[in-house]
Formats: sequence, structure tokens, C-alpha cells
Amino acid sequence: MSESYKASGVDIHAGYEAVERMKKHVQKTMRKEVLGGLGSFGAAFDLSELNMKKPVLVSGTDGVGTKLRLAIDNDKHDTIGIDAVAMCVNDILTTGALPLYFLDYLALNKVDPVVVEQIVKGVADGCVESECALIGGETAEMGDMYHSGDYDIAGFAVGAVEKDEYITGEAIQEGDIILGLASSGIHSNGYSLVRKIIRDNNIDVNQFQLDGKPFIDVVLEPTRLYVKAVKAVLESVKVNGMCHVTGGGFIENIPRVFPKDKGLYPNIDVTNIPKQAIFDFLQEKGNIDKHEMYNVFNMGIGFVMIVNPNDVERVKAVLNAMNEPVYEIGTVVKGSEEITITGV
Repeated sequence: MSESYKASGVDIHAGYEAVERMKKHVQKTMRKEVLGGLGSFGAAFDLSELNMKKPVLVSGTDGVGTKLRLAIDNDKHDTIGIDAVAMCVNDILTTGALPLYFLDYLALNKVDPVVVEQIVKGVADGCVESECALIGGETAEMGDMYHSGDYDIAGFAVGAVEKDEYITGEAIQEGDIILGLASSGIHSNGYSLVRKIIRDNNIDVNQFQLDGKPFIDVVLEPTRLYVKAVKAVLESVKVNGMCHVTGGGFIENIPRVFPKDKGLYPNIDVTNIPKQAIFDFLQEKGNIDKHEMYNVFNMGIGFVMIVNPNDVERVKAVLNAMNEPVYEIGTVVKGSEEITITGV
């Protein structure tokens, strides 16, 4: 049967080899709450081991967008899995939930065990950094759906938070300080525009260098994972609101966490944010309005925390001890605006 299936475009034995290659990477993500191992029809996680009184489960799912095109075209697959993890766990982290486990879905034109291992290694690395278990997933070979060499990856994460510690943004008050945690670069949003700029300017991503690095390494720099930093802050102070700066940049994302009935909005001043060369480069080569840049990219800030002014120095001390760059980027004010950005 496997020979007939192979003739139709699906190599079962390549799939078996890919699973064997995955196992050592998956194993390093395990937590004591995980029941069973890789290969079951359903992945199980024992919540009773968490010792939580009123656990609220928070879930998130996402992909990495057209950043994949750059990874595929340049045969670099070992970090794209980190992006898949980060896009999910950073989202659920905004509620105060710490990630528990992650599942991935990988669909390919053809299973290449070496490539699959590289992708899953990235997923596992992201899970280790996020302190969550990679407890399951799916690898689907679909030659009729994808061109040769192409694949797509998506992820699903689940975290938990005590019910009375669940962060909704309702606690945000006038005068609160908005703190920004540094991004590692573009992260995983805006890549349709990035790729257009590359095409329009005939940039050879492997030959051209930016800040002394091959441009392909700059644009494939994986999304930062903020789990450990945020966890440390939450253990020290009460955070009123948090935001993962993804597609839509500052303008779409930061207002999402604000309560809708208090007449509050973020007044952002970008003066304190160190400039990253990649964003200046994209703005210049793409001839993009500077304000529009803040509606597309994270502009150097990947995660936002909103705290009481009395807690700012404590938050900074916690993050500085972890070598986590943090900047005061704004205040909460009253008015009818959704967001204002100055210092551009």
C-alpha cells in the first residue's frame, strides 16, 4: 500500500523518518504535567498538577505569514519555528497567562526529513525558551496543494492564569506609564511589504549587508519571546495591561488593551526608543510615510506593559537584572483619541 501511496505523491517512510528526527527535539520541551508521549491520537496535560485554585485557560493560534517565503527561498528553516511559537505565546501572555503547551501544524509539498527536523527544532527551541511543552502536532504531505519545496506552519498554544489575576486592561488608569520591551527586529509581521521592498530595489538578500550582517539574517531574525521577562515582572508588581505589538503596529495594537468606557487612550512618545537600522532602511527604500511605519511594523518595541507610576522603577529593576531592554514610551491620558504618537 505504501508504494501505491508513494506513487500518488505521499512518502509514508519519509514521514516515519521525520517523526524519528523530531523526537529528540520534542523531548527537551517536556513538563511533568504532560501525560503520555509523542504519537498519541490526543495530547494530554494534567491541570491538577499546576496547584492553581481557579485556573483560567487562555489559548491562541497563529502562523508566521509571508516571512515563510524568505525562509523557503533561501533554504533557512531552523528559526521559523521559533516565530510560530512566539506569535502564539506572546499573545496569550498579555492576559497574564503563562504558556503550558504548544501544538504545531506543518503542511508540505513533500516531506523532507532533514527540513522537517530543522523546522521542528525551531519550534522546540521556542517552547524551551517559553517554558511550555510541545505535546503534539501534525505533519501533512500534500503535493497537490503546495508547490515543490513549499510548506506552511501554524501553531496553537494554551496557557493558564489564576482567575483573579487575569489581565483584561480594565485596571488601566489615567497617569499610568506605558513601558516598551525591545523587539529583535521585524518579528513576523509586515513581510508582504518587506518582500515588495526587496523586489523593487533588486536587493540580493544574501550579498547585501545591514549593520554588518547579511540581510537575509536580519529579515529572518526570529521573533522575541517575552515569557520569562513578563513572568518575572508579574511576580513583583501588578500590571494593569499588556500588548503584543504585531500586525498593525502601535496604532492598531496598543489601543486594543484599553477599556472602552473610561475615555482613556495611549499617548505615545517614541523619542526614547532606540532606532533599529532595519526600520530606517525599510522606510527609506520603500518611501513609506514615517507615521505609516507605526501602523505596519513594531518599530523596535515588541511588547508593551502598562503599570502604575509607583511601580515603574521596580519593573525596570526586574527587567534590567535580566538584561531585558525596557523603555518608557508613553502615558495614559483622558480624551477622545484612540492613540497619539509624537516624536516621529
